[in-house]
Amino acid sequence: MAWLFKHHKVACAAAGEERAPNGFSLLPWLLLGMGSLSNVFGGDAADPLLGGLGLLTFNSLYIYVTFRSFTRQTREAPSTRVALVLMTGVTCALALAYGGTWLLFFPLLGLATGAAVRFPHLRRAGAALGVLAGAVAVSRDGWDGLGIAYATWISTMVTAAILSLSDAVRQLRAAREELAHRAVEQERLRFSRDLHDLLGHTLSVIVVKAEAARRLTTRDVDAAQAQLVDIESVGRQALTEIREAVTGYRQGSLSREIDGAASALRAAGVEPVVRRSGPPLAPQTEALLGWVVREAATNVVRHSGASRCEIAVSGDGERARVTVTDDGGGLSSSSGGGDRLRTSGGTGLRGLAERLAAAGGTLTAGPERGGFVVTAELPAEAADAMEEPGTDGVPLAAGRPAY
Repeated sequence: MAWLFKHHKVACAAAGEERAPNGFSLLPWLLLGMGSLSNVFGGDAADPLLGGLGLLTFNSLYIYVTFRSFTRQTREAPSTRVALVLMTGVTCALALAYGGTWLLFFPLLGLATGAAVRFPHLRRAGAALGVLAGAVAVSRDGWDGLGIAYATWISTMVTAAILSLSDAVRQLRAAREELAHRAVEQERLRFSRDLHDLLGHTLSVIVVKAEAARRLTTRDVDAAQAQLVDIESVGRQALTEIREAVTGYRQGSLSREIDGAASALRAAGVEPVVRRSGPPLAPQTEALLGWVVREAATNVVRHSGASRCEIAVSGDGERARVTVTDDGGGLSSSSGGGDRLRTSGGTGLRGLAERLAAAGGTLTAGPERGGFVVTAELPAEAADAMEEPGTDGVPLAAGRPAY
């Protein structure tokens, strides 16, 4: 008997590793009833016809219960519970009437019970079934029947434990696949967001400098050539940044972004004013604030019609702030700019707001004092904002839209 249950554990474990177990996994254990079947056909049973009907009834109930035990909805259905109770009654009747090999129906009943009854009710069900099997076996075959009690209890508990473990493994596999899917989606979001911000800024700068070069070609060839050199430099820098964005290793520099923004503003005829104070910032904080400067400066160039733009960076050791203020009229909220800003999703200022929120910061943007102001604030040691961000608590006022 010990070898039998050891083999049962190995077989069920193997089944759980290769495929999800089902009712067929427990069908071979009906071979334990071969001795009883031999008694019926060999005429050793006191009433072969009644024994045959009992054997048929037990097998039918066993198959019904086990096949319904691998789906939670059918396992917990009242019909399955009723069938298990009927199976218990048939088992007790056959064991009391015939004894001997008919007592092996109790371990089979334990298998069905372990499959149909799971934690937290399993302990009480297994103990009660073991006591019942022991009482019936002892009353029929004396103290030797205690082995049946142990076999019934162990078959109940082992079956339930293995099937519960199999369910847990399937759930873990599903969770792992979901995590992998989310990781892919987050990487796609990161790449699309970075690519949008990089190309939007770079193309805007190239267009502005190309227009300046076209205007200067008839008046100042040297200045036009300087603009063309800048276009070449911006293009090469964009290629480098795009490669870094593809590999995920891009780490922005706030100083570089401010210099690039100032150059783009001057080429568009906007006077840049840069003010910077406070202690040095952490690389992650600088990278995030650099995105803000890039985005805000691009919007000034494309939408504002401003003549002056101020970029102010400040910090006190705990929080860092960047404010980009222009004196342009831009697009009014009546033109739909406010709606576009609020619904821009993962692009433009909305994408930046999500990034900063994920790092514990805030972003506000809106018309103020006859111009447009973008303000970003972050902890001095910003968290990694490459994870999927949320948008709770990110105020974006109506005003000029993100590109």
